[in-house]
Amino acid sequence: MVRSWWDEPRVVAPPGIPWWDRALVAALVPLAVLETWGRDDVVWPLWHLGWALVCIAALLGRTSRPLTMLVLGYGAQTVAGVVPALVGEPYSVLNVTADVLLLAYSLGRWASGRAVAVGAAFLLLAHLAREPLYDSSGSSIVIGVGALLFPIALGATTRFWVRSQRRDREEIRLRERERLARDLHDTVAHHVSGILLQARAARVTALSDPAAAATAIGGIEDAAARSLDDMRALVSVLRDDDGVPGRRPAHGVADIVELAAEPPERPRITVRVDDGVGEVPATVGGALFRAAQEAVANARRHAAEATVVEIDLVRDGDVVTLRIHDDGRGGGAGRVRPRRTTPSYGLAGMRERFSLLGGQVSAGPDADGGWTVTAAVPSARRLGPVSR
Repeated sequence: MVRSWWDEPRVVAPPGIPWWDRALVAALVPLAVLETWGRDDVVWPLWHLGWALVCIAALLGRTSRPLTMLVLGYGAQTVAGVVPALVGEPYSVLNVTADVLLLAYSLGRWASGRAVAVGAAFLLLAHLAREPLYDSSGSSIVIGVGALLFPIALGATTRFWVRSQRRDREEIRLRERERLARDLHDTVAHHVSGILLQARAARVTALSDPAAAATAIGGIEDAAARSLDDMRALVSVLRDDDGVPGRRPAHGVADIVELAAEPPERPRITVRVDDGVGEVPATVGGALFRAAQEAVANARRHAAEATVVEIDLVRDGDVVTLRIHDDGRGGGAGRVRPRRTTPSYGLAGMRERFSLLGGQVSAGPDADGGWTVTAAVPSARRLGPVSR
C-alpha cells in the first residue's frame, strides 16, 4: 500500500488556470487589504499584507505545481508570523492566509505520491517549529496538525473517487460499444444469410427465367454492398465476441410494441408509435428498444405507486424521439424519487449508446409528478441495415 502510493504518478490537471481560482484570488486580494487596515492587532501592516498577497498568488499555480505552491504559500505564512515573533511582537497573521489549506488539498489532489510525502513532511516540520514561537498550547498544536493533514487526505480521496468514476464510465463505454458491435454483427449475419438464399434461388431460376435471375442478382449486389458497409462500421467499435452461435437479429422498433403485451403486472404499459416513424437503421431500432426496455424495468422496480408507463415514439424529420413516462410518486417540488440504474444497461449505458449514434438521452422527475426518460436519435445516420 505504502509502495503503491509512493509510486503514484501526478494527476495532469486541465491546462490553464481555472476560472474559480482566478475569481478566488480576485476576491481575496481586497479582503486582505481590508483586513490589514481593519484590524487593530496587526503589527507591521505592509509586511503582513505583502506575505498575504504571496499566499494568495500561490493559488494560481496550485493545480500545475501543487508542491511548489504549497511550499511558497505556507512558507510565506510562516515567515509573516515568525519574524515578528522573534523580535517580541504578538502573533498577528492575517486570516486570509488560511488559503494555504486549499494548497494542502491541491497537494493530495494533483501531486505525485513522492511530492505528497515531501509536502506533508514540510508542513509538519514547519508547523511544529513555528508554533512554540507563538506560545501555542500542546492541544492547539495537535489540532493544527490535523487541520493541515485533513485537506491532504481530502484531496487524495477526491483524486481516487474521480479516477474510479472515470474508470466506471470507460467500462460502460466499452461495454456499450461491444453491444453495439454485436448488434451490427448479428444484423449483418442475418442479411448475409438472406443474400445466400437469394443467390441460390437465382441460380435455380437462371435456366428457366434468365431475366428474373438477372433482377435477383442485382438485388443481391445491392444487399451485399450495404452489408459490406455495415461490416466496415465495426472497425470503429470495440467488440469482444462471446462465441455464442445462432444469435437472433437485434431487437428493433417493432419489438417496442411487444412490451405492452408482456404478462400483466403493475404498472400497465401503453405504447404509441407514430405512423411517420417508418423504417430506421437496425442499430437505431435496437437502441430505441433497449432504452424503452430499461426504462420500463426501472419504472417497475423504483416507481412508487406507479399505475401506468406510457411509451411514445414519434419522428420529426430525420430525428426519432422516444419518450417513456410513468406516473409514480416522485418529482415536483421537494419530492425527489431515488433512482438507480442496472449494471447491464443503465442510464449511463443509454447515453453512451445513443452518443455513438449521434443522439442524446435525458431523464428526470416531472414538475407535476412522475418520471420521464427521453431519447432522441437521428434516423438517417446509417450504422446498420434498415429494421422495422
